[in-house]
Amino acid sequence: MAEKENFLTIKENGCHEIIIKKSKFITNIARTKTVSEADEFIKNISKKYRDATHNTFAYTLGLNDDQVKASDNGEPSGTAGIPELKALQLMKLKNLTVVVTRYFGGIKLGAGGLIRAYSNSVTEAVKAIGVVKRVLQQEIIFNVSYSNFDEINHYLQKEKIFIKNIDYGVDIKIQVFLDEKQIDNFEKEITNLLSGQVNFSTGEKRYNEIPVESTNFHEQI
Repeated sequence: MAEKENFLTIKENGCHEIIIKKSKFITNIARTKTVSEADEFIKNISKKYRDATHNTFAYTLGLNDDQVKASDNGEPSGTAGIPELKALQLMKLKNLTVVVTRYFGGIKLGAGGLIRAYSNSVTEAVKAIGVVKRVLQQEIIFNVSYSNFDEINHYLQKEKIFIKNIDYGVDIKIQVFLDEKQIDNFEKEITNLLSGQVNFSTGEKRYNEIPVESTNFHEQI
């Protein structure tokens, strides 16, 4: 499945636990790209917590939620898997599988309480683990003199440009990654700072992962 646009996902696979009215909710979440990867993750987590009351799950695969699935695993219909899936979708997260394990604590939560519990379990897990934006970027390479480096480096830091490498030779070779839409303006700014004394070349194109600090994840796309 080819990636063709920027998207949000979790920083890394992880686990997070919360207690709600004595019931323990354990959320395991992983990056997955295929149904087989999702199924394998669900099987492994369910096996690990096979003594639990419920192992509910949801997954969304593809950048347009091309394949989705949700399971309540014995909880009342619509109170677990679907809320988990909607939580992922509301945060605009892609290519993820989540399994929320419940150990019943003796106090019934009711349908509304279960929906909130399973939804919040996913949301809190994502916030605890962290989110990144996977961005398709182009490598741009250029050289600057030592006398101009401080000014250029200040610009790169101010604009939060992703620096791949700085090589100190006869001149200083700088390799950066930029979104396609940033390139024209970036090259104009650097050209102005160097009074036209600069040449640019392109390197590889790849996805880079940029940490998302805001919890309003949907605003990052």
